[in-house]
Amino acid sequence: MKRLILLAALLLTASTIAAQNYIVVNSEKIFKSIEAYNQAISDLDELAKQYQSQVDGKFAGVELLYNNYVNQKAQLSASARQAREDAILEKEKEAQQFQESLFGTDGALMKKRLELIQPIQKRVFAAIEAYAKQAGADLVLDSANNPTLLYSNPAVERTQQVIEQLKR
Repeated sequence: MKRLILLAALLLTASTIAAQNYIVVNSEKIFKSIEAYNQAISDLDELAKQYQSQVDGKFAGVELLYNNYVNQKAQLSASARQAREDAILEKEKEAQQFQESLFGTDGALMKKRLELIQPIQKRVFAAIEAYAKQAGADLVLDSANNPTLLYSNPAVERTQQVIEQLKR
């Protein structure tokens, strides 16, 4: 009796899985096919370089203060040493806060990334959804950077069709 119930459950599960219609897309390839996305990434890379240069300048200033302090430490009184150490620590803290304001999760670079990339993402995801509905797919799997996707049948790959739909 247990075997019969187990067999029935297995057949029911197998028929449910087989009945699902799915497609596979490579979102990275789709995004890279869009010139606006490539330009946005290029602009963000350039902005990140500019920001990094500014951050490096701040930390170079801290390093200069520290090196000057080390060279003059023997000639300073205890209170002057403490004041210089406090000033160096304050400058370092300011540099770290500046770096966070540019590169942090709420920083200027992330805000710019959202401004440039989010509209493109919405367009791509809408195109994928529209194609999936048109194809009657119940599930869309993304093969880009997906370590859990071990195999997909090339017959269910629909990246190029989504790219073509986006170009219309």
